[in-house]
Amino acid sequence: MPVRNFIPGFWNVPDHLPGAPRYLFNYRRIWKLSVLLTGVVALLPLIFITLVDYKVTEQAFESEFRSTTARVVANTQRAIGFFLIERRAALDFIVRDNPADDLGDPIRLAFILDALQKSFGGGFVDLGVIGSSGEQEAYVGDFELYDKDYHEQPWFQQVVERGVYVSDIFLGFRQVPHLVIAVKQTMPDGDFQILRASVGISPFEDLLANLELGGLGDAFIINRDGILQTNSRYHGQVLDYLDLPIPEFSSATELVDAVNPEGEKLLIGYRFIQDTPFILMIVKKKQDLMRSWHRTRLGLILFLVISVTLILGVILGTATYMVNNMYVADEKRLVSLHHVEYANKMASIGRMAASVAHEINNPLAIIGEKAGLIKDLFTFKKTYSADEKLIGLVDAISASVKRAGRITKRLLTFARNLEATVEEINVGEVVYEVFSFIEKQAQVREVQINIEVSPEAATIQSDRGKLQQIFLNIVNNACAAVPNGGHINVQVLPSAGTRGVTVRISDDGCGIPKEDLNRIFEPFFSTKTGQGGTGLGLSITYSLAHEIGGQIAVSSEVDVGTTFEIQLPMTMPPRKGRNDARTAG
Repeated sequence: MPVRNFIPGFWNVPDHLPGAPRYLFNYRRIWKLSVLLTGVVALLPLIFITLVDYKVTEQAFESEFRSTTARVVANTQRAIGFFLIERRAALDFIVRDNPADDLGDPIRLAFILDALQKSFGGGFVDLGVIGSSGEQEAYVGDFELYDKDYHEQPWFQQVVERGVYVSDIFLGFRQVPHLVIAVKQTMPDGDFQILRASVGISPFEDLLANLELGGLGDAFIINRDGILQTNSRYHGQVLDYLDLPIPEFSSATELVDAVNPEGEKLLIGYRFIQDTPFILMIVKKKQDLMRSWHRTRLGLILFLVISVTLILGVILGTATYMVNNMYVADEKRLVSLHHVEYANKMASIGRMAASVAHEINNPLAIIGEKAGLIKDLFTFKKTYSADEKLIGLVDAISASVKRAGRITKRLLTFARNLEATVEEINVGEVVYEVFSFIEKQAQVREVQINIEVSPEAATIQSDRGKLQQIFLNIVNNACAAVPNGGHINVQVLPSAGTRGVTVRISDDGCGIPKEDLNRIFEPFFSTKTGQGGTGLGLSITYSLAHEIGGQIAVSSEVDVGTTFEIQLPMTMPPRKGRNDARTAG
């Protein structure tokens, strides 16, 4: 369906076009102001509330994610810390409960390792006793570490100084990632030995793997140099350097925002594990964390879009309906004014025509009488009766007088018919009368007029004056449309299927464009705006046709021609006083 069908009638009303009808209002401006002001008042609060709700909801989602992450970091840190404290305490108990000689016995040491593994459910890999020289004097485990010398190892010196030591993850002689927990045992003679236990990384990875992180989260442990102490899902393998910044020290759980090398926004929760070199880190991708928020956000946006669309639709529809009603009322006012003006003009023309015809008829009668007298005188005198030239001149005067008489009679008939009267009418005669008014113009322009009146066309009861105006308006348009040498054909036929008469007026003029064909009967629609056209001729014709109970239709094709078909009933419908009075002027 073309877009122009949805354009209201007032939209095409020109603002300042010379010759255009003068409307009371600038309808497009009124419509724009109505839509703008109503839209602002209706939509601003809705958009403001939606934006506030959007921001509050987004902050609530983000706050929930942050608190959840912080809670998981804190709980996991406590679990890891407890794991290490528990094992360090076990070694400390063993040192205090066993004499130095017992710990140096491999059988006793193996018994202790077995007890530790069964009591603590894994984690302990091996046990070794290292003398004050740094040489491993006793060892139970799966590796060949007996007699290994550790006196140059940094951890050995720290155990000597502090009495207890928890290492970070390293490969060591066994080339397997592990950490050691070492406890110093001082002997009565002042010498010392160190009980050293190795712990694998699998307990940590099992603990971290079972965390419910969400948001494609990644939990891992690093040391204070930024070296991974456990495998990471996205940031490398154990003993690799972390590709994220090392968090600043804090004794509490911290949350920071960061960006990874791929440019993705991250939420990082971390906690330094007390008395260890470890930092627990949980990294989540914000995009995935906010996925549920994105669904909620989509709902909010859809709500806003649908609400705005509905409100705008109501505003546009209401404003268009109201302004269009104003336009229709204003147009009816203008049409009424033009009807009155048209009726008054026709009445003035009628009075002038009657006056002119009356004034001319008297001299014409005298001229005709004198011409007849002259012809009689010429007939009785042989001198003139034989002069054919003189007789011919007298006959020409008489013929011209008769022709002038017929014209004045038509003028008088036209003037009398401006008064609303219903009478029996031969439609063919009315057609001939109307065409007599344009006969001279058609001769000058060599326009050929063909009139066919069917003998079967019945006489009808109608208003002669209105019929004359209907035919005259259509015929004038046809004359204006055809070029010099064009054709106008008129047929008066009995109506098919109904009683009545059909008058078909066709021309081979320029035709009417298809997009204008449905609008030619609208008031003020004219393709000659600015050229003297008011756009009321066919509108008035349409009204007159309906006033006498007739129907009018038009078909046209550009550069081929136009055909108007007027169907007239046998009798007029009952009068409507106001309309008849208005038309009669």
